[in-house]
Amino acid sequence: MKPCIEKIEFHGLPALRLHGPNKTQAVVSLLGGQLLSWLTSDGRERLYLSEQAVFDGSVAIRGGVPVCFPQFAALGDLPKHGFVRTRPWTASSERCGDDYALVSLEISDDDATRAIWPHAFRCELTVMLEADRIDLELCVLNTGEAEFAFSGALHTYLRVVQVEDVTLEGLYGHDYRDAANDNVVIRETGTHLAVDREIDRVYRNIKRPQLLQAGNLSLALQNQGFPDVVVWNPWVDKCAALADLPADGWRRMLCVEAAIAERPVSLAAGDEWYGRQTLVAV
Repeated sequence: MKPCIEKIEFHGLPALRLHGPNKTQAVVSLLGGQLLSWLTSDGRERLYLSEQAVFDGSVAIRGGVPVCFPQFAALGDLPKHGFVRTRPWTASSERCGDDYALVSLEISDDDATRAIWPHAFRCELTVMLEADRIDLELCVLNTGEAEFAFSGALHTYLRVVQVEDVTLEGLYGHDYRDAANDNVVIRETGTHLAVDREIDRVYRNIKRPQLLQAGNLSLALQNQGFPDVVVWNPWVDKCAALADLPADGWRRMLCVEAAIAERPVSLAAGDEWYGRQTLVAV
């Protein structure tokens, strides 16, 4: 009988495979503390991982759920989306039960991080796999003696059969910053968001859950702690410019991200911040 959490090698990287109830599985890479695979009880993969992803740490792994910290996108002086997604994490705890499997990974500041961001911190990512549900909780702890501010995201790549056929509910009435349209701020007036061109939007102050309607691959998404939701698809031209995405990669994925994108969080010395994203197959 296999253990509920296995140490494995995934594309040459040290990783952990979680075995949950009803033959559900998840794979978490120690590089980047990144969830790379989530199989639901029907045997289907629910996360998109590019066939051309790079796994040597030189760039972030394209797909799964990269952890963006302490900066979202290029909104600051740090590397895009921060630096923890290309650095090694360590497994700090594992727990299993009849109806779940759980693993926590963590990363702390070191000489290399302090050279570009002079703050003491610890990040912990906890992944809990249940029957057709997965929770990702990010904890940020200020271990230094001075306040710092950060932004970030769980940059979730969802696998779809054909992105033109899916819709996303739950964003009606919210303002969004349209990064694909000169960062203009627009009010969402549609009850169902369809993707028929490049989309790069930061929806603000989202309280409701979202529902990705994708035939029998539909997913419900719920965020806690993260104030914003980012929706991203590069479409044809931007996809062609990304070396780690195949030409049709844009069609197979939609990013629906739990984010701190518009207003950084200020964290006092000794304080903690928590944010969570929950995905449920429906």
